[in-house]
Amino acid sequence: MYEWQKQIQIIIDEIDLCIKRHEDEALTLQHLAHKLGYSEFHVSRKFKEISGMQFRDYLRYRKLAFALKEIRDTKKGILDIALTYGFSSNEAFTRAFKEAYGITPSEYRRNPVPVVLRTIIKPFDCYLLSGIGESGMMQSTTEDVKVYFVTIPAHKFLHIKNYESIGYWDFWQKQSQIPGQDCETICGLLDSIKGKLDDAGGSECNSGSGQLMAYINEPTGRICGWGIPLAECYGVRLPMDYDGEIPSQMLIMDVPEAEYIVFEHGPFDYEKENQMVEQKIEAAMKNFDFTDTGYCLDMTPDRVFYFYHDEKRFWKYVRPVRKV
Repeated sequence: MYEWQKQIQIIIDEIDLCIKRHEDEALTLQHLAHKLGYSEFHVSRKFKEISGMQFRDYLRYRKLAFALKEIRDTKKGILDIALTYGFSSNEAFTRAFKEAYGITPSEYRRNPVPVVLRTIIKPFDCYLLSGIGESGMMQSTTEDVKVYFVTIPAHKFLHIKNYESIGYWDFWQKQSQIPGQDCETICGLLDSIKGKLDDAGGSECNSGSGQLMAYINEPTGRICGWGIPLAECYGVRLPMDYDGEIPSQMLIMDVPEAEYIVFEHGPFDYEKENQMVEQKIEAAMKNFDFTDTGYCLDMTPDRVFYFYHDEKRFWKYVRPVRKV
């Protein structure tokens, strides 16, 4: 199964690339199966087994997600957008769009409310597959981890939270028991929101785009390894002047301007190095000496700790500090 997860990930990445390049001739099961060297039947069966949906359905929803962002972010005509993404007519596009999002393209352009987009599937996910294929022992050095202080301007944090979860997968397992708070729904809603402060590009239709884990210091939270009561969260940072609609299952809070300490590791191969990088950052945070910095960790209630994991850019913890 591990090898097929990698193969299906290749197909999924190729789908997004072809959609962005408008290469419709390459967006067929026949072409993609040939790319992997397997029959269409075999690839179709494995795609559904691993992704949970038919290839054709996934392809349609991904095209609609890209089209939605063009409706939201550009002034292109709706018919032009429909034809760009392979729909034969405005009627066919409108029908598919409303079936997927419960709103017509023209209504959405007038009022771009949060909707659940089909974010990119990640069958080969570093959180799920951590440790598989990794090689080498962790070295005692933490030289690969940069440590620095930053001032982060005031912003809003739109999120869901859990007081009992321990880690990423436990968080989503617990959230999946709450109607409307499963990973697919939450990531899809967050992906449709414009203006995310951490959005790398803004048009990837990707659940990783601008979304992050976080922890809020709350007295009723679970005592973590740092000895602090934390509620585990997932959400997006937004500008202070954000005035868009807030999904009913989410919370939003104002985060004032403050100073933070950042522990950051650069790009890495998550298939081989994920666990090693995590250990290095954990060691750097544990062993950091605040003496002579003029700062200490800020344990004040409602302070937010941010956690970024993007193997193509960085892995970093952003922890609040205060002057002593």
